[in-house]
Amino acid sequence: MRLAVYCDGTIVITTPFDLQENVAEKFIREKMNWLFSKINYFKKFKYISIGKHSHRDYLGYKEKAFCFIQERILYFNKIYGFEYNKINIKRQKTRWGSCSKGGNLNFNYKIIFLPEKIRNYIVVHELCHLKEFNHSKNFWNLVAGIIPDYQKIRKELKQNLLSS
Repeated sequence: MRLAVYCDGTIVITTPFDLQENVAEKFIREKMNWLFSKINYFKKFKYISIGKHSHRDYLGYKEKAFCFIQERILYFNKIYGFEYNKINIKRQKTRWGSCSKGGNLNFNYKIIFLPEKIRNYIVVHELCHLKEFNHSKNFWNLVAGIIPDYQKIRKELKQNLLSS
């Protein structure tokens, strides 16, 4: 079973097809404190909306996100000097960023609604995949070169927001 709370307050439980409903209900009751903690966490961001947006919203924010990402990549890549192909802004549901084997850097347009330290971490994380296409010790050492408290930021991201 999987239980998720999204930034718009939506709660989703995913269960095996043949699971009895009362088992799922029990699971939800057992996770009630966790559910409320996540909902309360997202209430801190009520001044911004990182929840559901329409396709029109995506198109409106896409250029702003691209400009932000491009500026951050140029800034951080002065340190690394990695080669990349393209920067793409996407409308993903479960990812903040990704890096393709072809050197394309992909980012969720909703990154612009996140706190600055988290945005920077996501950009550096994906940039470092250009050198280390894995999550090895070498990869994390590259990240730590610019974001020394990456573990704390990563934990916050995993606990409270979409996965990166």
